[in-house]
Amino acid sequence: MRAIRDLLARHRAGECIGISSVCSAHPLVIEATLHHALAHDAPLVLIEATSNQVNQDGGYTGMKPADFRDFVWTIADRTGFPRERLALGGDHLGPNAWTVLPAEQAMAKAETMVAAYVAAGFGKIHLDCSMSCADDPVPLPERTIAERAARLCQAAEAAYCGDPDDAPSYVIGTEVPVPGGAAEDLEELALTAPEAALATIGMHRNLFAEQGLSGAWGRVIATVVQPGVEFDHDKVMDYIPAKATALSAAIEQVDRLVYEAHSTDYQTPAALAALVRDHFAILKVGPGVTFALREALWALDTIERETVAPAKRAGLRDVTIARMHAEPGNWTKYYHASGAELDLQLQYSFSDRIRYYWPDSAIAAAQDRLFANLRETVPPLPLVSQYLPIAFAAHRAGRITLDPVDLVIAHIGATLDAYYGACHPDV
Repeated sequence: MRAIRDLLARHRAGECIGISSVCSAHPLVIEATLHHALAHDAPLVLIEATSNQVNQDGGYTGMKPADFRDFVWTIADRTGFPRERLALGGDHLGPNAWTVLPAEQAMAKAETMVAAYVAAGFGKIHLDCSMSCADDPVPLPERTIAERAARLCQAAEAAYCGDPDDAPSYVIGTEVPVPGGAAEDLEELALTAPEAALATIGMHRNLFAEQGLSGAWGRVIATVVQPGVEFDHDKVMDYIPAKATALSAAIEQVDRLVYEAHSTDYQTPAALAALVRDHFAILKVGPGVTFALREALWALDTIERETVAPAKRAGLRDVTIARMHAEPGNWTKYYHASGAELDLQLQYSFSDRIRYYWPDSAIAAAQDRLFANLRETVPPLPLVSQYLPIAFAAHRAGRITLDPVDLVIAHIGATLDAYYGACHPDV
């Protein structure tokens, strides 16, 4: 996508500018992102789906790439955000959803998925073949990863039939640990070595050339590295610029490219700004925004408990915890506590595995009932101040109503503020 390439070219020309990528399929998160962009007159918004969320089989959202595109477009049209300022991306596109299969079968599925993303109009494609399939060695050799990325790029290029000037932009490489936050407790995090980052770029460049993909290589915009940022259940590893000095400088040896930083969720505004300054010009955020969503929903649940008669209450929090216990598949590999400690992890962990449960029909019905209750019994201002102080300030400034959707969106907006400020420090 040309708009992303133009923005990153400004960064490489010396302008301290970047772009945040919101990786979420939750409608309130997407609506909050677009409202925030309208309020700041943002020239471009990037929203991404992951290969597990959205693929040709439906992913865990039940959406195929064209479905996700239409889903986002519908929200954009409703909020009045222009489609032409909206970019869609595919994150970790590779065999990740099918690693139980032999590599050839998994890669065939990945080719079909990448082609579907491109055909649906996704303009930013992260080619990630770093995961081992059923008959692969562990870890996968770097050359194999790059060869498979080139193979997926071939599929993407073949699927594109639009204006050549607006053909897909690509991201290569991956971070360690795997996407979505660390599964275990973190003590110390190893940064990507500068020579390893450059070797990854060089190997991909050479293999793209061998496969006749030199034109596509000219649209590779970034490589994913580990700059020393991560989070686990209850800790955040903060970006320390001094440790990343050599890594930051290394990308300056490569024409056009920047770094893409994953797992930047929960970083401070100063850390996010430092990342952009140090050429980590694409900042990915996912659990951080859905964590804010959960904070707002739990606050509304508490307000309901104080203002709505027991017989009428939706009990969203209780319903959600019950459904997570009944269907543990999305968290059982990550949380190992029991009793009250487990319930705390289910609700409050930074890894935010609760995000997989919002589409559950019982949970969605409880959320709808909660919102209906708080429209019928409007939350008193003192309670909004108590439990949602950011939204309270926005209401007092005349920017939002007391509708529960407005309150949730305002709360999520505070997380988005940090990313916008980092990516547009001079605005």
